[in-house]
Amino acid sequence: MMKNRSELREIAMKVLYQTYIYNSTNTPYDVKELVKEQLEVDNDFVNLLINGVIEHEDDIVKLADKYLNNWTLDRLSKVDKAIFSIAIFELKYTDTPSIVSINEAIELSKKYSDEKVTAMLNACLDKIYHEED
Repeated sequence: MMKNRSELREIAMKVLYQTYIYNSTNTPYDVKELVKEQLEVDNDFVNLLINGVIEHEDDIVKLADKYLNNWTLDRLSKVDKAIFSIAIFELKYTDTPSIVSINEAIELSKKYSDEKVTAMLNACLDKIYHEED
C-alpha cells in the first residue's frame, strides 16, 4: 500500500530513533535493514530523510543547539531528536516548502511528545526558517 509523505516521515523518525538507540549502546546496525523492517518497498523519500540526517548530523546538531534556548538536541529524548533532525534537514537541504516541513514536525511531535516539546520545536524551527533561510 502506498504511504503518504506524513506516514513516510513517521517511518524515517522511527528508523532514526533506532539508530540513536544503537549508537548509544555501540550496537552495530545496517540502516537499509532498519528501513526494510518498516517498509515493504524501498522508498526514495524515506532514504533521503534518513541518509540526509545521518550525513548532515553535525550541522543539524549545531543549528538546533544554536536556536534551542538553554537546551541542546542531545538533551531531548531520542524521538524528539529524530523529529527535530528530520525537520531541520528538510528546511536546510530539500525543496520541501518550509511551512510543510514545520507543520509535519509539529504533527509528529503532537503524536509522540508532550506540549512543551512541541512548543519548543515550533519556536526553534520558526527561528531557523526566519534567520537561516
